[in-house]
Amino acid sequence: MSLTADQQSVAAELQQLILQTESVEFFLEGFAMRAAELFSSDAEVLAGVTLLRNKQGTTVASSSEAARALDEVQYGFGDGPCMRASRTGRTVVVEDVRTDPRWPEYADAIRDRGFYSILGVPLILGNDGGAGLNLYARDAGHFTPDIIRSAEMFAAEAAVTLQLAVQIARHRSTADHLRAAMGARTTIDVAVGIVMAQNKCSQEAAFEILRDASSNRNVKLRDVAERVVQSVTSQAVKTHFVD
Repeated sequence: MSLTADQQSVAAELQQLILQTESVEFFLEGFAMRAAELFSSDAEVLAGVTLLRNKQGTTVASSSEAARALDEVQYGFGDGPCMRASRTGRTVVVEDVRTDPRWPEYADAIRDRGFYSILGVPLILGNDGGAGLNLYARDAGHFTPDIIRSAEMFAAEAAVTLQLAVQIARHRSTADHLRAAMGARTTIDVAVGIVMAQNKCSQEAAFEILRDASSNRNVKLRDVAERVVQSVTSQAVKTHFVD
């Protein structure tokens, strides 16, 4: 199996997935499901995404509840193939959990679940941890060198796109905060105009009246402004944006 011919289409799929989702979490869920689908051509493969924070692992996305359960087994032991890949930035392959000498306690806990092959591929490395793609197959020796290379290519594409997803999420958060701030500013400006008309005073004096009311009542300035606007109209103030 090789993704070389499809590398551009995979990247395009992931980028389209970002545009169609509203959060990094939704993007990762779609990514995990896409990974499971992509690598289940010959046999069922489950996929999960592990995120390390302060040396602790957590599953932030999975292709199924079974995949999530398999991920979480190793978290109780503080180490395992997927956590090791996330921590070191190196791919980890377990051909058969029944014979692999590493992580014996983890192997004892997972071998009865019927998934014997495990592949951990790093996604990103961070200052306080990393992230990795976890793949599980029922048959021993499932992850051949060709599949491993393909998984690493897929993870490399995902790593770049994940960085883009994080940037988009931050941009959306900043834009939302800016819109909220501009909406509050509009409401306050309208309220200032109303106070100026009612008290025949300057803009500065009207703003001071609103600010004093906010301070004396221990109420946010925007809330005071909204009440002033509501006293003369039943319609809420709308701020118009052009994207």
